[in-house]
Amino acid sequence: MIRLGHAIPRHYKVIARCWRLTRFLTTPSNSSSLSPAFLSRARAIAIEHTKLSQQLTQSYDVKVARKVGELNSTSVALADWEHANNSLTELQHLLADPSTDAELRSLAADEITASSLALDQVTARLKTSLVPIHEFAHLPCLLELRPGAGGSEAALFAGDLLRMYQAFCKRHGLRASMLKLEETEGTGAESQVQEAVLEIEGEGAYGTLRCEAGVHRVQRVPATESKGRTHTSAVSVLVLPSFPSSGSEEMGQAGFNDPESDYYVDPKDVRTDVMRARGAGGQHVNTTDSAVRLTHLPTGTVVAIQDSRSQPKNREKAWQILRARIAQARREAREEEMAQLRVSVLGIAKMGRGDKIRTYNWGQQRVTDHRSGITLHHLDDVLEGGPGLDEVMRSVRSWMTERELEALAADEEAMAASKAG
Repeated sequence: MIRLGHAIPRHYKVIARCWRLTRFLTTPSNSSSLSPAFLSRARAIAIEHTKLSQQLTQSYDVKVARKVGELNSTSVALADWEHANNSLTELQHLLADPSTDAELRSLAADEITASSLALDQVTARLKTSLVPIHEFAHLPCLLELRPGAGGSEAALFAGDLLRMYQAFCKRHGLRASMLKLEETEGTGAESQVQEAVLEIEGEGAYGTLRCEAGVHRVQRVPATESKGRTHTSAVSVLVLPSFPSSGSEEMGQAGFNDPESDYYVDPKDVRTDVMRARGAGGQHVNTTDSAVRLTHLPTGTVVAIQDSRSQPKNREKAWQILRARIAQARREAREEEMAQLRVSVLGIAKMGRGDKIRTYNWGQQRVTDHRSGITLHHLDDVLEGGPGLDEVMRSVRSWMTERELEALAADEEAMAASKAG
């Protein structure tokens, strides 16, 4: 028996090295954790990255530069993976070669654990880099809030979430402007939000915030509750890409005039109604036809804006929201079609935006995200848009990447099966 604090005899070190040697000689190389399909995809991306980089040295192009930036992480990760894989293979060969002298064998046995861990880490990074960047990720976004079940308490919670996202944007240097806000007066000092649409400007705002889409649930005792019972309410959060007022090549597709583009909306399919604004606003509200309502006839999507006194400004805002909703719906339809295919082949399901994604519990000062499983007991910090919210969102983005990797693997497996068949 070896007592703590005593020097470990030399023969135990030899036994330990022999055990490590046996384990690594009888265990398949860690390179097998990266499927041939993933490795082939990574090498094709690296070749494309090299080709486009050379093209950039001859003439600069915005689209090519953006593509090079998107492919760079895979190209770098592949180079690191090949270096780590070669290092581990050399060590395994040294250990397997009976002619290797004892000192070199001892050094190899000491290095092999660290090399194996390094390969695991770079393999994970390479896999993550293979997940395609969302086609809308670089765009600004529209964030819509609508109270659901829970009546006035849900409307109050919508106001809490609105302030949370505004604080988050301010802390991260993102410009958040109100496109639409409908409120009603509540029994207390706080107004009740019936609908709010924030436009969040900044490079990659959609990629940052798209993880927030879904149903947010609150559990707390309302101010009007006399018996102290906890009520459950919900608010729906929708995150849409925000497009410029006219299509551009930088958006990654042909723009607004291409019928094959997600961004395209045929004006003939949209009915426009103008009317007098409703609600508070004095004489102007009653005399000016400034409110605009757009109805996309093929899908039944309706957008109504009356925030500005200017009808053209309201029309522009309405078109911006309508185009975002239509483009998002088209992309989601494609994703749903792929999700159904994956379910039928491999059983990989997709969580939709109508699912409950997060719970805010006032009594326990707890925030739990039901996708990543993270739980924090810093409710105030999260609702203030602080580092706690950053931590929750990071965990969800990691969860989304894992699901996308599963989907990518399912696609590769389905392609391999179809070729074999």
